[in-house]
Amino acid sequence: MTNSPTILVFDSGLGGLTVLREVVAARPDVHYVYVADDAFFPYGHHSEDEIIARVVPLMGELIGTHDPDLIVIACNTASTLVLSHLRAAYSLPFVGTVPAIKPACAQSKTRRVSVLGTKGTVKREYTKALIRDFAQGCEVTLVGSPELASLAEAELSGTSVSDDAIRAELAPCFVGDAEDASTRTDTVVLACTHYPLLLDRLTRLAPWPVDWIDSAPAIARRVSDLLGAPIRGIAEAGAEMIFTSNRVHGLSATLTPFFGGRALA
Repeated sequence: MTNSPTILVFDSGLGGLTVLREVVAARPDVHYVYVADDAFFPYGHHSEDEIIARVVPLMGELIGTHDPDLIVIACNTASTLVLSHLRAAYSLPFVGTVPAIKPACAQSKTRRVSVLGTKGTVKREYTKALIRDFAQGCEVTLVGSPELASLAEAELSGTSVSDDAIRAELAPCFVGDAEDASTRTDTVVLACTHYPLLLDRLTRLAPWPVDWIDSAPAIARRVSDLLGAPIRGIAEAGAEMIFTSNRVHGLSATLTPFFGGRALA
């Protein structure tokens, strides 16, 4: 019997499910372990040193327990801050999540792009370096949202979230004359994996249409390349969902689609 490879997908909360969904679609032959570090959520409320001190040893514990073949850090904050430390500490391949600034700027017609992320992600030097390297003459507006990740978690968990609350987080992304499509923002980078959970509402509440850029499809392609060809004979492997707070998720019906329809262990 051939054993399927194991991928561990790690995020501060449930946002990484948007990355998991794309990876599962690309590689149904893999066993998935999704870890939500909800005991430390949201990462934006902690200092950089605190996040590093939290994630690096925690990852060692997770590697020891689950023996993954590859790890996806499905969190922009953790990736821009901790990924280099993880690669130095552990020999496994890591795939990170970084703001998709390069493709966004490459496709923008008006040359006005906004990057919507957590406060930590947009202020980090890593993000600023991506803009310096890949803006390609675009005017890039950094928008640090204090609450949108928490609003996405709340909605996924069944709590009602008002349009006004989402609109307030979204408004600074839209720069320029609403009446002149040639001079206004036309592309918004979703620089937090939680935000695609709200994509339908973001689209509806936007003051004008924009392209929303999500890095999850590119991550899925990278993961598949690193794993190599799918293993024959494994149509679909299993999945596990773990919260670091040890709480029971109680969201099986809501979460199952992110795992490709498979039941959670």
